This record gives sequence, C-alpha cells and structure tokens, in this order.
Amino acid sequence: MTHRNNILYSICIAISLLMLVPMTADAQHYGFHKKKRTAEEQALEDSIPLFRGVAVGFDLVGPVTRAVGDYGNYEVFARVNLKDRYFPTVEIGYGDADHTDDVTNIRYKTSAPYGKIGVDFNVMKNKHDKYRVLVGVRYAFTSFNYDIGPLDISDPVWKDNAVYEAHDQKCSYGWLEFGAGVDATLWKFIHLGWSVRYRSRVHQKYDDAGEPWYVPGYGKKGTSRIGATFNVAFEF
Repeated sequence: MTHRNNILYSICIAISLLMLVPMTADAQHYGFHKKKRTAEEQALEDSIPLFRGVAVGFDLVGPVTRAVGDYGNYEVFARVNLKDRYFPTVEIGYGDADHTDDVTNIRYKTSAPYGKIGVDFNVMKNKHDKYRVLVGVRYAFTSFNYDIGPLDISDPVWKDNAVYEAHDQKCSYGWLEFGAGVDATLWKFIHLGWSVRYRSRVHQKYDDAGEPWYVPGYGKKGTSRIGATFNVAFEF
C-alpha cells in the first residue's frame, strides 16, 4: 500500500515539474531580483479589484488511492480569489476505509464526511501571472463511527476462545494542515494544481475500542501524516 502511495506522489511531482518549466522561463523574464516599485506599478496594483473570482474543483489523488487500496477519500473544494494574493478555501470530503489485517485478520470499517477551512497565500512576485505558488494552512475536523472485529481472545483460565467485536464506536478528530503547491492555468478557466500537505493532530476523542485505524480526511492513525493532492479546478 505504501509503495502504491509513493508511486502516486511521484506521478504528482513529475507532472508538477513539467508545470514548473514554463513558470521558470517566466520568472527569468520578469526577474525575481528586488527592485523599487515605480509609480506606474503601484497604480496598476491599486487598480486590481479585491474580488477576482471564485473557483471550484476536485482532488484526484484520493479516488485513485481508494481504487487501488483499502482506504481513500473523495474531496471537492471552493475558493475565493482576493487580489490574486489571498485565497480563502473550504474543502469538503468523504472518507472511506475497509481494511483487514493480514496477520490478525481483524477487519476495520468506517465511512464519514469531513471538512476543512483555511487560506492560501500566493508567494509569486508577479501575483497576476497564470502560475501561482501557494502556501497555506487548514483546520480540519471529522466525527465518525467505526467497526472492528472479529478478534479471537483466548481465556487463560477456562482455555476457550471468545470472539470480540465492536460496532458503532464513536470518534472525533481535529487536525491542522500546512501545505505548499502550484496552481497553473491550463486553458482559459481550467486550472491544474498540486500540493503537499503536512497534517498534525490537534485533538481526538474515541470510545473504549481504542484509536481508530483510519480517520476520514486525515489518513491512517498517528500524530502526523504527509499527504498530497492533485486537483482540477474551474475558476470564474
């Protein structure tokens, strides 16, 4: 499973490098060396309206991960463009997992929605170029139920086995995401983009069955995770 995820991330990085080639040429054209703004440049910047449009889109990594493995997610997003500098963003998704451990034969199953809210910042010198380099942060939350079992437990006194199962175990999970990525105009209003996300757990609460194996939108259990997105967006 890890090997497959590495392949997906490698594909995303390879595509992003191709996207960066023309951006590098543009960077050389515009020049990233510091210079004092002229009155004309300042006037142009001041003429840019605050509201520059809205984009909606979806992620491709999650569905592919679910198709080739035992967990994944389906995610859509909406973002507002403010002066080509700031991009308040809302992401909504649905995570799903159906995993059976190869050693213990214990099955874990869950599916639930999740939500994220945050903002991206365009760090390119030329904010109005068709390429954007974005850094951002998200707060994410999900509340879900999960099932585990069956688990054979051996009684050391009576020398027999008992089967343990737990259904509808409740869990809530909150985390922060710190990300960086690229967004590029493919054709007119169609954009392609990718990002790498570092996820850090902020809080969690779960029932007696223990920490869940998978958290919708976050991934497999742990205090932190590295993830990636590759999205298609339509900006109007």
